[in-house]
Amino acid sequence: METTLRGVGVSHGVAIGEVRHMGTAVLEPPAKQIPAEDVEREKGRARQAVEAVAADLTARGNLAGGEAQAVLEAQALMAQDPELRADVERRISVGSTAERAVYDAFATYRDLLAGAGEYLAGRIADLDDVRNRIVARLLGVPMPGVPDSEQPYVLIARDLAPADTALLDPSLVLGFVTEEGGPTSHSAILARALGVPAVVALRGATELAEGMVIAVDGSSGEVFPEPSTEHAERMRASAAKRRAEMAASAGPGATSDGHKVPLLANIGGPEDVPAAVEAGAEGVGLFRTEFLFLDDSATAPSEEKQLQAYRSVLEAFPEGRVVVRVLDAGADKPLDFLTPGDEPNPALGVRGLRTLLEHPEVLHTQLSALARASEGLPVHLEVMAPMVADRTDAKAFADACRAAGLHAKAGAMVEIPSAALRARSILQEVEFLSLGTNDLAQYTFAADRQVGAVSQWQDPWHPALLDLVALSAEAARAESKSCGVCGEAASDPLLACVLTGLGVTSLSMTAASLPYVRTTLATYTLAQCERAAAAARAADTASEARGAAHAVLSGE
Repeated sequence: METTLRGVGVSHGVAIGEVRHMGTAVLEPPAKQIPAEDVEREKGRARQAVEAVAADLTARGNLAGGEAQAVLEAQALMAQDPELRADVERRISVGSTAERAVYDAFATYRDLLAGAGEYLAGRIADLDDVRNRIVARLLGVPMPGVPDSEQPYVLIARDLAPADTALLDPSLVLGFVTEEGGPTSHSAILARALGVPAVVALRGATELAEGMVIAVDGSSGEVFPEPSTEHAERMRASAAKRRAEMAASAGPGATSDGHKVPLLANIGGPEDVPAAVEAGAEGVGLFRTEFLFLDDSATAPSEEKQLQAYRSVLEAFPEGRVVVRVLDAGADKPLDFLTPGDEPNPALGVRGLRTLLEHPEVLHTQLSALARASEGLPVHLEVMAPMVADRTDAKAFADACRAAGLHAKAGAMVEIPSAALRARSILQEVEFLSLGTNDLAQYTFAADRQVGAVSQWQDPWHPALLDLVALSAEAARAESKSCGVCGEAASDPLLACVLTGLGVTSLSMTAASLPYVRTTLATYTLAQCERAAAAARAADTASEARGAAHAVLSGE
């Protein structure tokens, strides 16, 4: 009997190939004392290595573009952090080599992140990658990273740093499997953007032998070591059939009996628009504007710079719907000019709308830029606030939109359980809701979205999360308003059907997921989706909910 390993599927598709392991991390440099006359030379070596790694990360980001660029630029800023640099130089001054000083300084910073709340703890993998790259350059050894291979392979790693994921060559890397990570980690998001099948949080993944043939199902999260020829052929045939169905699919999202469910794209900026248009997106369901601000975390972008970015996106969807999320700063997206540096638990502190209400001039500038960008365009612009907790928050945001002269629908994101529980109250102040299932799961289950050890509670199939979705959708229906989903849950084709059955009125996802969802949704009637949703909510666990919905939709 074949062995089946189960992780979390985070990027659709099937990959079958030989295992290649990620290059090993840099070994700990030896601790040895340097003479006083070498101190300045070692400081110079450290500075040169840091700048070289920061430049390399920035260059990788420029090549990758899109969300990857923002992630890698954030890593470059980590490398150049002035406090880290000061700590490195202090350690060199008392006799450490450059490489040992970097290693120890990053270890201290790592401990600070680990104790600063789960959001920042989720950035440890990114920090470790920066450290390893600097130390490798100082030691003169090969950079840890993607292996060299002339033949296609399946990449195995404990975790994948954004710098590696962003520049994966899909013609060589058939798919990847990691032991750590979660469904909303940077690596998972970038894998979906690349269209590379991927499974994360698979215990024992790094024990798979180099050269072993494995089959990876990025939808189900299943990995099959040494699959039989017959099994591999069935998987390939099923994947080929699915690709053919997707190629034939076109037009607006709808169930087989004609119930319309607009399928929208999640984007980080103008550079993501072409892929969304090519995939047939009916508009944008989530424009993450924080990437404009992350270009330079020391100051806010000017109104003119924002206007140009917003205008280019709005022009790409004439007569379409574009939903813009105002700046979502704080926690894992700190900005020097906005984010407090001493919060004990940033994920539960001042972030999202809370940050903007403390800095109304930043919000007003952004809303004014959006108002000007939409002038004269036949686009349906909607603007929403992140991290809305209650009606008071919703009213404050709606008032700010009116004060900025913005003639667009104002909405609220449902990311905090209180917003779902009081959705009807919130809808007295705003025109629509948008469910951010990533954060909603995080706060519902007290499970950080970046921590692989708690990824089982980050599963959007959990009936408790589906209950909150249903509450929000029912409130919107009662108020004759819309309720969409823009979290990663929408990219799961089977779950998209369940969300439709719960009453969600639109689905937004990465461009690569649109054909999968469109094809699956068109297979079932609205009544079938509603029965699947009821079966999923009647379950007690995420796996039972998934199985119950599958049984209803497959007729088993």
